[in-house]
Parts: sequence; C-alpha cells; structure tokens
Amino acid sequence: MTHVVCQPCFACKYTDCVVVCPVECFYEGQKILYIHPEECIDCEACVPECPVEAIFHEDNVPDEWKGFIELNAELASKCPSITEKKAPMGPH
Repeated sequence: MTHVVCQPCFACKYTDCVVVCPVECFYEGQKILYIHPEECIDCEACVPECPVEAIFHEDNVPDEWKGFIELNAELASKCPSITEKKAPMGPH
C-alpha cells in the first residue's frame, strides 16, 4: 500500500513531509510533490506533517482526487527525488 499526494499540494508544495520520510520516496514535480508507490512503506509519518492535508492513504483518497493515485505512480519516477525542506510555492 502507499500514500498519495493530492490536489491541496498543487501550487503550494510544502515540503515538511519529505524530511520525515524514512525511505525518501517523495519526488518533486513542477507544481506538486509525488510519492513513489513502490518505495512508500506506508509508515504514515508524512500525513500529520502536511499543513494542507494533501496526503492520503490510497484507500482513503477522496473520490474527486482518485486520479492522483495514477498520477503519483506515473510521475514520481520521472521527477527528481526531494529529501530536504524548501520554501513552499504558494502564499499559504
């Protein structure tokens, strides 16, 4: 099982989640972060760290954001890994 980054991260990109990930499974897209589903160990450490509540267990992704499950799986492997905190994008 894996966790999934969803819509609330778009154009926001807080990176508090990446520093607590023990397996470094986060990847940085241009406007959103992604979680690599084959690397995520389902530890849930990232979930409480996300200030915009953008990370969900794949079984609990809201219906309107189900497409993010496939999006994370597809794009994580095409983006660079991110392991250090950066300034967020948006005015949050």
